[in-house]
Amino acid sequence: MDKRSYTREGYLHENYRYFHLRDTAGQERDFHFHDFDKIVLLLSGRVNYLVEDQSYQLRPWDLLLVKHHTIHKALIDRSEPYERIIVYLDRQFFDRALPGARLMDCFETADRSRRYLLVPDGEQRAELGETLRSFELNREDSRFGAEAMRDTLMMQILIQIGRMAPAAPERSEQADPKIRQVLSYINEHLTEELTVEQLSEQVYLSRYHFMRLFKAQTGSTVHAWVRQKRLLCAARLIREGVPAVKAAADSGFGDYSAFHRAFRESFGIAPGELKK
Repeated sequence: MDKRSYTREGYLHENYRYFHLRDTAGQERDFHFHDFDKIVLLLSGRVNYLVEDQSYQLRPWDLLLVKHHTIHKALIDRSEPYERIIVYLDRQFFDRALPGARLMDCFETADRSRRYLLVPDGEQRAELGETLRSFELNREDSRFGAEAMRDTLMMQILIQIGRMAPAAPERSEQADPKIRQVLSYINEHLTEELTVEQLSEQVYLSRYHFMRLFKAQTGSTVHAWVRQKRLLCAARLIREGVPAVKAAADSGFGDYSAFHRAFRESFGIAPGELKK
């Protein structure tokens, strides 16, 4: 497995974690994914965010919704100060707190439509900015009810985000059409054999040209991308209650022992532990 292409990063032991970061360098990472949902709000600077096969040149007050297990990467222009707000979210907490509100549906919608960018209008920006300021003023408060106040403000942030419409498609600079076609093909044929030769033939490119284009567009080798997609599919099935052996087979792994090793390398736990 090409660990430079995909890594599982960050752990969330709280209900949510809020970061307001300002620096001139940023933290440029390889393609990675999380077990939690993530909000990215750009305040200043120049950054290009790659989310799956979408590319976004962010502008101030642009929002990105990154669902758990979604592969993403930030390309940061280090010549300008980079300020952003990042929020990690445990969806189970919000589902339990307000089961009928469906506060996390915005992530499902973004993932289903493959439109991860939200652009608040002037009124929405003012409302969100006021709520964020209130949250930050209460971050260090230890008085009675302070934690409940923070939880309430975080839910208010999610409600405000849920009312925003996805950005128009032209705000996304999608991957090369041939690579986009291949990525869709991979998603639809995970259980089948997927070789470089087969995939390059799908888009009528030579093996060498296809491999170079795929790497340039995704930052990953074909092999690493396919294996990671299969691992993510297996993890989702296991979380839904499918036995690990069946989940491996249904995700395209013919050898369970190889699947077990790859799963532990990627997620840090054995497949059987994931459901727990």
